[in-house]
Amino acid sequence: MIDITTGERISYDRGITEGKHNIVVRRLQKCLEELPRKIRAKIQTLSLNQLEELSEALLDFTASEDLFNWLENNQPE
Repeated sequence: MIDITTGERISYDRGITEGKHNIVVRRLQKCLEELPRKIRAKIQTLSLNQLEELSEALLDFTASEDLFNWLENNQPE
């Protein structure tokens, strides 16, 4: 097993979260076309768990209102 420092772990976790954020935003843009900056900013504040939940929920979204409602009901932790 490889030992990693706390800094390396933090960087790794940050990279995972940023990667998931990018995937969720790309999926949303594909489904809903344009994402307002305000919505992107809200998505940016979501935790890793919330990003995973949103990535599953967006599969059922049919309109931008679905995303707005989801974000309203799932405020950042």
